[in-house]
Amino acid sequence: MLKQDFMPTAGATARVRAAVAPMLGTNRIASVLTSQALAGQLVQVLDGEADWWRVRSADAYEGWMHRGYLEAATGNESDWPITTGAVVREADGRVRALPFGARVAPDAMLLSGEAFDDDERARLHPPESARLVATAETFFVGASYQWGGVTPWGCDCSGVVQAVAAFHDVRLPRDAWQQALEGELVHAAPLDIDALQPFDLLFFSDREDQRITHVGITLENGRMLHSALARGGVYTESLRSDDPYVLRLRAQFVTARRVLHASHKPVGAV
Repeated sequence: MLKQDFMPTAGATARVRAAVAPMLGTNRIASVLTSQALAGQLVQVLDGEADWWRVRSADAYEGWMHRGYLEAATGNESDWPITTGAVVREADGRVRALPFGARVAPDAMLLSGEAFDDDERARLHPPESARLVATAETFFVGASYQWGGVTPWGCDCSGVVQAVAAFHDVRLPRDAWQQALEGELVHAAPLDIDALQPFDLLFFSDREDQRITHVGITLENGRMLHSALARGGVYTESLRSDDPYVLRLRAQFVTARRVLHASHKPVGAV
């Protein structure tokens, strides 16, 4: 059976075959993008028919996906290396680019970039605040803003947070309001820049009811990294700046949360 002829069934597990597969709000291609799943990742098929299926990704996020983005799973995908961005030649000879966070098939040849199996990733990229901040700045600064995006090819505010954390094996939910329920409280408004540590998450709201609408990552020296439509994408801000945009952000600050705990230690730590 050709890959493009793959037909999902409700309750099955499928593998994403596209480099980036959109998860949509409804079962039509013109629907709003809500999130993305990446090559080699697994999704659970929930329901649907013919070309459109509702799926659940590993972070429990649900959306509609066209079957053309999917193929049969083998069951060992969780052992495939994860890339920070690569160009690969696949077993069928096709050469293609894969984004940060995609899994590389074991029969693919890495032409450029890097990919890490779980043991190597745990050793080289442990869940330490300095490492997470370095990953965010190295791979995401300059990425374009894309609602629903989760890669340096385009991401929204919670997408970059989730993707960076996941690479270091820190699991966070998909949306900013969900991430604001994780970890422990650092403080609520007003913003106290001196109380923050690297990779604390800062949450903001532009709504009267204070429902969280934006999230950023604390960096060293009173800076924050975030994906913002007003900045065109992933940008670093000085939180002490008197820039009008930063002043507005500080006014919209709701809470700071710490999602890295004592249990997040480098391999071999006691």
